Amino acid sequence: MVKQKVRISNPTGLHLRPAGIFCNTANRYDCKVMFEYNNTNANAKSVLSVLGACIKAGDEIMLICEGEGEEEALKAMVEAVESGLGE
Repeated sequence: MVKQKVRISNPTGLHLRPAGIFCNTANRYDCKVMFEYNNTNANAKSVLSVLGACIKAGDEIMLICEGEGEEEALKAMVEAVESGLGE
């Protein structure tokens, strides 16, 4: 298992379009991709889980990847978040 904290930098937080990019990135990998926010774990591969977390700009989340390809998945997820998720 690998994990890393990242701060949501895009100005609108994880609304529908960036949440879709977030989930699409997670879904490219076979490993389990989760995130922790406000002491709650959620599935990064589910748009409903991402939207339900109500993550705003400036919030910090812990990305957690476990399984085959976990290092690659974590790197891709961090890069996606740090690049602003398309915004």
